Amino acid sequence: MRKIALFGQPATGKSTLARWLATEFGYPHTDLDDLLFTDDGPLPLEEFRRQAQEVTQHDEWIVEGNFSKLADVVWHRADTLIWLDFPLAIVVYRIIRRSLHQLAGREDSAQASRLTWNQAFFKRRSLLRTAIRKYRNNRPRYAEQVAETARLGVEVVTLRSPRAVNRWKTDMLKGPAESHSKGAARHTTGP
Repeated sequence: MRKIALFGQPATGKSTLARWLATEFGYPHTDLDDLLFTDDGPLPLEEFRRQAQEVTQHDEWIVEGNFSKLADVVWHRADTLIWLDFPLAIVVYRIIRRSLHQLAGREDSAQASRLTWNQAFFKRRSLLRTAIRKYRNNRPRYAEQVAETARLGVEVVTLRSPRAVNRWKTDMLKGPAESHSKGAARHTTGP
């Protein structure tokens, strides 16, 4: 694993896992949100794609983010695609827990300082409602795109729970010969 793309629903631990991988392997880590969202607003798609392409031209990298519209410049260039595909109940629980921590002032981040109860839970486009809508709408499309990526020869690791993530991390520390954990669904197909 030298080129790793990682994605999943909100609150599945993408950033945490990406940072862990970056520390373990010593590879540079890029969060696609950090590329897309600038002080002047979001980048135009062409510029966003160009910058993502620039990151994935290197021999070693970890890129996280839910931008399947960049699959050809990120996922298809990876040697490993990790999908954090948790059940909706876990996603909802984690969003509620994180939002409550942020609203209570227990988290010091830019998002936490701006979050309101309405933004977290009650507005039509609240964090919670958006996560549920995206889970229902995007998951079937993600499954198709993941299968397409696997057909290109990219190893796909699907982790379906926090416990599966922890087992997989433990297996990774043991080495490649022992890294096929019970909680991870692996799909590897070649051309």
